[in-house]
Amino acid sequence: MRSPWTQLYLHFTWATWDRYPFLTAPVRTRVYQCIQAECGRMGAEVIAIGGIKDHVHLLVRVPATLAPANLAKQVKGASSHLMNHEIARGETFKWQGGYGVFSVSKSDVPRIRDYVLRQEQHHREKRLDPELEPTMSEAARPSMH
Repeated sequence: MRSPWTQLYLHFTWATWDRYPFLTAPVRTRVYQCIQAECGRMGAEVIAIGGIKDHVHLLVRVPATLAPANLAKQVKGASSHLMNHEIARGETFKWQGGYGVFSVSKSDVPRIRDYVLRQEQHHREKRLDPELEPTMSEAARPSMH
């Protein structure tokens, strides 16, 4: 093989500061476009983006050279900049400092993709997958690194 061949899939999730419901439907569309563009610039292939008013889920295929922390920092930073300078002028928008990221096996990609794309339905029906929706207390646990 002349070049590396990888199939690395990651599921990210992060929330707005204090879970403030900034991400209305029209805002989400623009934020998702920004996240999609930033992922593309970094060499990550977006499989699905979804969420509700206070958090985002992102499923991507990443190259081996892209660290999850770098991708999270870049997409959160670019989308926060968009919010503060174009969408929510006069208001202060920020994401929570942390995020969740989970590795996904190739065989689970269709299931996770469906879950990410149906966020509004899952939350409305209160049918959340605890493995894919970490609670605030779980997100506050110390990391393993």
